[in-house]
Formats: sequence, structure tokens, C-alpha cells
Amino acid sequence: MAISLKKGSSFDLTKKQPSLRKILIGLGWDVKPGNHLDLDAVCFMLGGNKKLVSDEHFVFYNNLRSPDRAVEHTGDNRSGVGDGDDEMILINLPAVDGNVEEMLFVVTINDASLKNHNFGLLENAFIRIVNVETNEEILRYDLDSQYPNATEIEFGKLNKDGNDWKFQALGIATEKGLQGYVDIYA
Repeated sequence: MAISLKKGSSFDLTKKQPSLRKILIGLGWDVKPGNHLDLDAVCFMLGGNKKLVSDEHFVFYNNLRSPDRAVEHTGDNRSGVGDGDDEMILINLPAVDGNVEEMLFVVTINDASLKNHNFGLLENAFIRIVNVETNEEILRYDLDSQYPNATEIEFGKLNKDGNDWKFQALGIATEKGLQGYVDIYA
């Protein structure tokens, strides 16, 4: 059974599951009836200076794979229709570039300011981590609908601690836009 995290809580993935190698970061949401939003999951692979290790370490719909091939975005879901994960990011933990100390997972709304879209038009948003080799859901962080004005949410992050990886549930709502995040971490 998956562990349910609350905002700000963390979970030591590799200490709890020492054989864990490959994970799936699943991000899901439902759009309230009568609305259509295109959400995008992105991963910023950051070094010790809290900046991208390189431009190619920004994994998203236009750059589906990190240069070390350890992080792979499975593609853009433009509707959010259906049950389960709407966008997925696969990670081979032992293959992650040694310079990467943190992976930040953000979900943005495409053209949010132009279309006057926000997270208030969503429900049932979550991030979950699944052991790819066993298909076991390890943990889940459900976001309630407390972000009516946000156009982006920092769902969570993986932090490297020696050889171990810890996940922290963030739930930080912003109105920076995807370019705003790129400007911060580039």
C-alpha cells in the first residue's frame, strides 16, 4: 500500500527500498466539466548551485530525455482526459548524472495567462511514485483544490543524499509561468 504524503513531508525512497532503481513519476488531474486545459509536467535537474546542470537537463515536452538518458518524459497529454497518470516521467536513479543533486517536478498550464486558466479549474490532482520493476505504488501526494489562482504548482522534488534519494511533497503554487521557472533555474 502506498504511503500518502502531506504538504512538506518527505520520504526516503532508497533507504526504505534499497533495491529501488527505476521509478515512474506519475502526475494526474481531472479538468472540471466544461473546461479544457493543457497541463505540462516538467523536470528541472539541478546541481548543488540550484541551477540546471545544463540546458539539456530541463526535461519537458520539447526535450523528452536528459543527456544521461536517466530521465525520460513519456510525452505531452493535452487533455487530462481519463483515469490515472496524465503525464509520466521515468527515472533510472543509478544512471542520473552525478552532478544532479535535486530534481524538481513542476506542472504548468500551457498559455494560462492568455486563456485565463488556473488550477481552480482542476480537481483530483496528484503526484505519485511507482517502482517500475514491481509496478508497486510507493507513495502518493494528493493536492486538494486549494490553488484557485495558481498557473503552476511545484508538486515535489527528489533530493540526493549521498547515494540515497528522498522525495519531498511541496504543493507550492505560483503564477510565474514556465518561462519564469526557466529564468530561475537556467
